[in-house]
Formats: sequence, C-alpha cells, structure tokens
Amino acid sequence: MAFRLKLVPDNTKIDFFRWQWLTTGISALAMVASVIIVLTMGLNFGIDFKGGTTIRAESPTEFSVSEYRDALAGLDLGDVSITEVFDPSFGPDRHVAQIRIGTTNETGSVTPEELNRIEAALREVDPGVTFAAVESVGPKVSDELIKTAFYAVGAATIGILFYIWLRFEWQFAVGAVTALVHDVLVTVGIFSLFQLRFDLTTIAALLTILGYSVNDTVVVFDRLRENLIKFKTMPLIDVMNLTVNETLSRTVMTAMTTALALGALLIWGGDVIRGFVFAMFLGVFIGAYSTVYLAKSVVLWLGVRRDWGKPEKTARAERDELSGTPFQDTP
Repeated sequence: MAFRLKLVPDNTKIDFFRWQWLTTGISALAMVASVIIVLTMGLNFGIDFKGGTTIRAESPTEFSVSEYRDALAGLDLGDVSITEVFDPSFGPDRHVAQIRIGTTNETGSVTPEELNRIEAALREVDPGVTFAAVESVGPKVSDELIKTAFYAVGAATIGILFYIWLRFEWQFAVGAVTALVHDVLVTVGIFSLFQLRFDLTTIAALLTILGYSVNDTVVVFDRLRENLIKFKTMPLIDVMNLTVNETLSRTVMTAMTTALALGALLIWGGDVIRGFVFAMFLGVFIGAYSTVYLAKSVVLWLGVRRDWGKPEKTARAERDELSGTPFQDTP
C-alpha cells in the first residue's frame, strides 16, 4: 500500500475572507511599519553598497571580539565593525571573524600598509590569526550599485505588472503587484529591524522572491479565471474562496518543499550565502501569505469580468441576460 503525504486535506472549505479586514490590515500595517523602520533605522549595507574593506580573519583558537576591537582602536581607521561568524561546518580548530572597515579615502579601501598594521595588531592578541580574504569597494562604485539594484527591483515589478495585465486583466495586475510590493517591503523591513547585512546577494534574493511570488499568484489567478467562466452566477467572493481552496495543496506543498531546501542551505550553506538564503526563506512564507490573503482581496474590491475570450456582443448579451435586461444589438 503506497503512502502519500498530505499536508492539506482534500476538498477543504476554508473561508479565507472571514477575517479579510484583519488580514489586510495586518499586511497594510506591516508595510507601513517596514517603511518607518527603514527610514528611522536604515539598512545595514554590506561592503557592496557602503564602500570600504571587508577582511575575513581566521584563527585556529577561540578569540575575543572585544580584544580584536581594542587592538584596532588605536590605528586611526574608519568605522570598524567586527562580528564572529558561526557555521556548523566549522571544525573546533576554525574560528572566523568578519572585520568591516568603512571608507576612509577616495579609493574606499585600506592601503597595503594599513592592512599590514591591522594584521600585526591582531597578532598581538591572537598569534595564529590569518587573513583568508580581503574585499574592497569604492564609494562611487557602491553608490552606483545601490541605484542599479533598486532600478532592477523596480523594473522587475513593472515588468510583472504589464505581464499580468496582458495575461489577465488590470485588476489582477494591481492585486499581484500589491502582493509583490508587500513581500519586498516586509522582507526589507525585517532586514532593517534586525540590522542584517544588506548587500547584492540580498537584492538577488528579492528578485528571486518576486519571481517565486508571482508564479504562485499566477497559478491562483489562472484557476480563478477558469472558475469565473465556469460558475457564472456564483458570487465573486465564493468563487475566490473555492479557487484558493482548490490550489491550497499546491501552495502549501511548494512553500514547504522550498523551505526545506532553503533550511538546509541556511544551516550548512555557510555565511557567504546566508543573507541570500534567509531573505529567500522569509520571502517564501510572506509570498504564500500575500497570495492567499492580499492579492485576491484587492481583486475582490476592484471586481472582475467573467467573459474572457468571447466577442463583445456575446459577452454583453450574457451579462444583460443575467441582469434581466434585454439585449439590443446596435450597429
């Protein structure tokens, strides 16, 4: 006897609109809060956007971040940030620190002499320390990267808007883009709230979230369009509930399988891709939520037609028949 895993029972009849004002209000509040948090707390830009130098220091023995910080305090460097990197893949003889030094000159990087001074100062408190990697980005390059990154996210959103508009109707496009803006804003707000590193890999994750979320939304919208044609007299809110219940198993299974893969990468993938994976992990669940509770609510408020693909005269005749108004064909 074959065993089939079912995360969602067959033929569910969940009323997703029962608390629509509460769920929509939560989404709106989360979007507003994210904007406020970003404006007040700012983003913890990585070296890609901020400019400066990042040093990855490795040591065979345990070290103290405070001792590292005290050792560099008298070197007259720029803004210095030191964090210890934890990774399950590291053995007992591998301890890693990430040292970020803000831009101090037009080149945006420390000089070889300064690098030697930094290494010498750290070896006074940790003789076994070595520099595994040194990366530098100038301030002009970082400014351009910030602009192009946000242009990329904006262009992707606009492109999705036109695609949904052509594929369905403008109401669907507005609902889908509202959900996408919600997903991006909330994800960025969480990064700002916890001051997680925001760099180019995070932008890549945001673009991936856009694609993932719109794919889920299009699946629901496609089934909704079929049901709108099939159930012509059923109230729109009931058709939407039926549609989400019919696609709920697919939505949950896709989100859970994706989350399992991302969870493994989050634990064992290493600190280099951790920001990307964490943003994706958030986006999977936020995107599923917005598809089920936000996108369709916007479409419900705007209203939709149910006669796709039919000549205008036939469509008007059917609408007049449903409303009890005789159809008159005028040249």
